[in-house]
Parts: sequence; structure tokens; C-alpha cells
Amino acid sequence: MLENDGAAATQRLFFALWPSAELSAGLADIAAAAARRFGGQVSRRESLHLTLAFLGDVPGEAIPALLAAGRQVVAAPFHLQIDRLGFWRHNRLLWAGCAPVPGLQALAGELVAALAAAGQPLPERQRTFAPHLTLARKLPAATSIAEVGDFPCTSLPEWSCSRFVLVASRPSAAGSIYSPLAEFPLSA
Repeated sequence: MLENDGAAATQRLFFALWPSAELSAGLADIAAAAARRFGGQVSRRESLHLTLAFLGDVPGEAIPALLAAGRQVVAAPFHLQIDRLGFWRHNRLLWAGCAPVPGLQALAGELVAALAAAGQPLPERQRTFAPHLTLARKLPAATSIAEVGDFPCTSLPEWSCSRFVLVASRPSAAGSIYSPLAEFPLSA
């Protein structure tokens, strides 16, 4: 993966963990089954990710500082077990998540600190980390959390997290298209 040189105009950016093809397939199956039961618009398999830090619209000249911040993060690899579904009524979003994992929390905290040190602090409202993967949007408002909680989310493979990525997002008729700009390995 080539790192961006920062010459582009404003881009919508975020740092994320990207699941394996096997995990993405399992999550996509759950999302499709949930959409058949509840309704809503399923996230595309290739777009499934866990956002670590959403940066929003960033001018091209700020990208080198973001790349430097990503390289400054020191966090050990860790494992996640995606084993629960949730529903956020305020934005009608179905998500998959996991129990709190110290490695994930440490990575998110290190990234926020590195961004702040690089002069790219996250807005206050985005500093609360709520790890999740968006499976479907625009579920009917009448969907209940109890219904979603009863929906099966088991048998997914363990997620071995050994890297994170800086990603550019651009809108399209089919939904946002994500393009990785840089990859950062995790090491002890």
C-alpha cells in the first residue's frame, strides 16, 4: 500500500481496523439476515471496518502529519471476538461489537494522543470511543433493542488485529467507497 504524499485536495479520512475476508464474510451474512428480518440498508462487505478515529474532511497538506501520527502509535497486536449486536435508535443503525478489550482501548488511546501531538486533535464529541462495525443503516424506527439482542451473532472467527489503516472515503451512488492510504503495523 502506498502512502499518500499529501498533494490531494480535501479528503474525508478515518483510521480503522479492517477485518479479514473470513470475518467480513461472516459479518455480511449476519447483516443480510438481519436486514431480511428488520429491514434497512446493508453495509457492503468490502466496507466493513471498525473506526478508531474519524477525522472528517482533511486538507491534503495535513495528510503528512496524519501519517506521522500513525507511525508514532506504539501498541501491541491483540484479538477481538465480535459476539454481540446492538441498535442505535437515534440513527437507526445496526452494529456488531465485542466486550471491552484492553489492547483495542490502548490502540485507540495511543492514536488519539498521537493525533493531538501532531496538531490534529479529534473534536471533543469524537473522543468517546464506541467500538463497532456498522452492519446496516436505516432500520425501521420501530426496531427494538430487545429484538436485535435476540438475533444470533455467534460463530464468527476470532479477529487477529496486527495493523490499522488510514482510509479515505468518497461518496458514490452505491454508498461510500473506501480507499486505504497507509497501513501501520502493531508491535509490542
